[in-house]
Amino acid sequence: MYKHSIVLLLVLLLGIPAKAQKKLLQSKLVQRFISSKKDSTRSAGFVLLPVLGSAPETGLEFGLAGIYNFYVDKTDPTIRTSSTALQTSFTTKSQFDVKLTTDIWTKKNEWHYLGEIRFRNFPFNFYGLGDQTLDQDKDILRQRLFRIRAEAEKKWLPHYYGGLVALFENYTYQDKEAGGIFDKELLQGKSGGHYIALGISQLYDSRNTNTYTTKGFYARGRYTYSPNLWGGQNFSGSHLDGELRAFFPLTPTLTLGLNSEYQTYFNKAIPFYLTPQLGYDEMMRGYYQGRYRDNNFLAAQAELRWRFHPRLGLAAFAATGTVYPKTPDLTALKGSFGGGLRYFFDLEHNSSIRVDYGVGEKRPGEKRQTGLYLSLGEAF
Repeated sequence: MYKHSIVLLLVLLLGIPAKAQKKLLQSKLVQRFISSKKDSTRSAGFVLLPVLGSAPETGLEFGLAGIYNFYVDKTDPTIRTSSTALQTSFTTKSQFDVKLTTDIWTKKNEWHYLGEIRFRNFPFNFYGLGDQTLDQDKDILRQRLFRIRAEAEKKWLPHYYGGLVALFENYTYQDKEAGGIFDKELLQGKSGGHYIALGISQLYDSRNTNTYTTKGFYARGRYTYSPNLWGGQNFSGSHLDGELRAFFPLTPTLTLGLNSEYQTYFNKAIPFYLTPQLGYDEMMRGYYQGRYRDNNFLAAQAELRWRFHPRLGLAAFAATGTVYPKTPDLTALKGSFGGGLRYFFDLEHNSSIRVDYGVGEKRPGEKRQTGLYLSLGEAF
């Protein structure tokens, strides 16, 4: 969830007298976060995390991230958890990133709605296109982004959903320093652009839960088409992406999860800002998002999850993937591995705070690529 910040979570009880500590720990609010028993009322759950960080290109960064989990109908024992998540990040150099997402399941899971609104004015590192970019070519760009996305899927058969997708995005860019790789490379859409995408989605979902899955399968595909409404270097063409997930309970507390993702565009001229990027807090953990990017993306991962206590768990993961222009070179796949800690702040909805440390490749003459992530919810 946090791709650009150093995130610090501080819980302080020092300095509180012993009696006050005991009373605090016995309060309903605190028991909601430490008790091993579920809330029998099936009530909603909510958590907030602080975002704190500092970098030369941003100055001091601060903000909040939170998620609200709930049931649309608490009387329906089969209904899945719905959620609304908000991420906010602001800097002392007048930069910001605000993102609101929703994931809604209606009664009997008959309808599934997904939505997103995002406003972003923030710097990021651009290294060029391809899977062999160099750290020394890092070029800092300032991106302005507005996105609005809406998806609706209806259950047509048991476990099978079909629906519609609508997306609008607008990008603009500013190069912080002229003469870098951003200037030198021949890129489509250097100044930015905008497009509308309309399409369909198909989903097969037999997971036992959509928050902390221990058994079942998930397969989702989306195809969208963007008409040539604005001309110039604005994107027009098609996009296809798919994801597979499988979960196998090895013991009552140990689960093996498998996951793969694929993305491709159908157009000879694809704006650089739409090219899929390898590395983020859910897939290929350990790589800076955008270090490697190209027209196509293919990756797979496995994660072993051990929930040794209702409130606590551990995970170990390994992944492999690549980005490529036309045909993937499976002999040049990049690797990633790592582990993490899980704290389940909401037992009713099996919602977790996830801390992961991922390790990527070490290129000649460069430091090994790594990443530390503090996120809300499981990676997949």
